[in-house]
Amino acid sequence: HRTLECTYKTAWFLAHRIREAMKQNHTDKIGGFGKIVEADETFVGTKIGFKRTRGAVHKMKVLSLVERGGNIRSFRLPMLSRIGIEKIIRDNVHPDSRIMTDTAAYYRNPLVGFLGHETVNHEQDEYVRGEAYTNTLEGFFSIFKRGMRGVYQHCREKHLHRYLAEFDFRYSNRVALGIGDEARTQRLLTGVVGKRLLYRDSSMWNTSSTIGSGL
Repeated sequence: HRTLECTYKTAWFLAHRIREAMKQNHTDKIGGFGKIVEADETFVGTKIGFKRTRGAVHKMKVLSLVERGGNIRSFRLPMLSRIGIEKIIRDNVHPDSRIMTDTAAYYRNPLVGFLGHETVNHEQDEYVRGEAYTNTLEGFFSIFKRGMRGVYQHCREKHLHRYLAEFDFRYSNRVALGIGDEARTQRLLTGVVGKRLLYRDSSMWNTSSTIGSGL
């Protein structure tokens, strides 16, 4: 708001409209024959109305899927459950992919129907076993959390899906994938088409974000 010499509210709304343009409408699945997809969850911030307690009950919950050497998709979840997580994985990952997870309760039953499902046991200090690891996602989560704490500092749960859209867009359009500033800007401008975000809508709860669609 200092740079544009406008009110903070105007700058905040403009930033959310840019994030809305970054939102990807996924019609295909990530992964493919022989490709590896990592799945992992993390916890962010503190929910409004919740006191800090032991564990992660008071935190916002995020599930991310990343194709190694490719794109990422993140989802805000109202709660973590094996059924909910498995549904997102099946809806977004090609069945010919190899799935890599840790041994959290949501993944202890093998994900059948994929080319393979391997796990690493973080509780026993196992983080890499051949191609089995979730370090790609750990790196993304680190970037996301540093950005949220260091740049934005605070995020309400109802806005989390747009911040996830921003960091997903950055990761999926990075230089390592051969996408430079010009191509990245063009993709952002393409994302504006057919969308309109009003201020009253930006401050309301988006129910579609509870099941996640990369928002």
